[in-house]
Amino acid sequence: MDTSTTERRIEHLEMRGIEKRFGTVVANRDVHLEISAGDILGLLGENGAGKTTLMNILYGLYRQEEGSVLINGEVVDIRSPKDSRRLRIGMIHQHFMLVDQHTVLENIALGDETVPFFFPRRAVRPRVEALAEDLGLDVDLDKKIYELSAGEQQRVEIIKALYRNADLLIMDEPTSVLTPQETEQLFATLRSMSENGHTVILISHKLEEIMAICNRVIVLRKGEVTGEANTADVQKTDLARMMIGRSISSSYPKADLEPGEPILRVSDLHVLDDRGLPATRGLSFEVCENEILGIAGVSGNGQREAVQAICGLRSSESGSVTLHGEEISNEAVRTISDLGLGHVPEDRMVHGIVGNLFLFENAVLKKHHQAPYSAHMRMDYREVRDHADALVSGYQVSAPSVSVPAKNLSGGNIQKLILGREISSAPSLLIASHPTYGLDVGAAEYVRLQLIERRDSGGAVLLVSEDLEELFAVCDRIAVMFEGKVMGVVDPSLATMEEVGLLMAGVVNESERAERSSVADAGIVDEGEPSFVAAADGNALPDDSATIATSAEVAE
Repeated sequence: MDTSTTERRIEHLEMRGIEKRFGTVVANRDVHLEISAGDILGLLGENGAGKTTLMNILYGLYRQEEGSVLINGEVVDIRSPKDSRRLRIGMIHQHFMLVDQHTVLENIALGDETVPFFFPRRAVRPRVEALAEDLGLDVDLDKKIYELSAGEQQRVEIIKALYRNADLLIMDEPTSVLTPQETEQLFATLRSMSENGHTVILISHKLEEIMAICNRVIVLRKGEVTGEANTADVQKTDLARMMIGRSISSSYPKADLEPGEPILRVSDLHVLDDRGLPATRGLSFEVCENEILGIAGVSGNGQREAVQAICGLRSSESGSVTLHGEEISNEAVRTISDLGLGHVPEDRMVHGIVGNLFLFENAVLKKHHQAPYSAHMRMDYREVRDHADALVSGYQVSAPSVSVPAKNLSGGNIQKLILGREISSAPSLLIASHPTYGLDVGAAEYVRLQLIERRDSGGAVLLVSEDLEELFAVCDRIAVMFEGKVMGVVDPSLATMEEVGLLMAGVVNESERAERSSVADAGIVDEGEPSFVAAADGNALPDDSATIATSAEVAE
């Protein structure tokens, strides 16, 4: 490698005619990309469009079959991430590459060959402190990673990349685990980096983010570039059309229905996480017929454990979970499913399908023991295949046949298959955990419409999501979780994302805590227009009394 290239800043980077194949599948075909210093470039595309593959080539994780990469007009050979770092290219992956038990300083020093063997923290600290101050990144350098929020961990990743002299930073779905406030802080940091001459490539499924932070956007479809524009010159609908070849819904109309009887009641639920620590601490809420209740919260605040306890995948320590008034706490998964609970799991590959089984077998996984698919301990495979064919057709699953292993389908098509399987049995309660995570806008739109259709058909839907735009678009109510409790329940037609974001971060108004708590304890209704009401744990919640109900009220 030309070492002189590594000493120069990246003023201009170009990828020319990039081709990448995996067997007979073409991931990238004749892709051309250019970016200059100070640009923030958005990279959009459907699932499987080749975005991540293209960036993995630039970062040295993959090698292209054809094409070249040029920096400042000179062809460079990138064979590994070590080469890319020498060329001043950094990448922050969707799942942070940090060691939980080490401090921030130790994580930054790890893998840096220039750090001395003795007293590495002492050598690293001055420059890290200067970088953090220049970019306004507030991180405690002596805290261990597991003690940091997702937003703070992301700041560590940014500092680590810039510490290693990265001029160009690739970020893959950087806001997926952030609150709205943390997202704004991230965008402020990226703007500051851009002003200082750094270059950013942002992979995101969220059109609003691309429009808010990027000055240019490139769209990929089926491995090829289908559009390129300045974001100031296009609308979100234009970008969506480039991505999927058609327009998408800007809103999700729902039937004007009053909530019916409660289907699910969760009362004072206590569940432990995988380490034996409390994940939920007295969790209470209910879901009624003809409604979609959203659960908002930053990942790791008990949502996953709560859903697993409701579905029978995890034992609860105490509390009550009832379905149609029947206690289901710590019951078997099959028992709960047979009572009318459908579940679209968070990890579709682990809990949603059996990858090596055929598609038609996955289509009846939870009902294979029931008629018409089984009789006298024998499977009726004609019925099973007919059912699978109907799911593939009705739920727009793209598959060559129902006789292929389910693992061969794309993530979006696996999600459609799971959704079809769960909804086709007309469950009275459908729990969907992050159902559109990692899906392109077209597939996400389809999934959301199916959830609304289930709600309009008389079902109850519990939607767990970290995407506030999704929750505000489809939910009738949103319950916000923080540290295992419901901080408050908001009406999305009256509340704002900023208010929900504050609840997600556990932010309360200390000056009004005591007053509101005493009012709630006394059962007094304030006839004025307070900006806060008391939560179930006595905390004050931002919003007026018309838009937020306490978790205690929801449980009653």
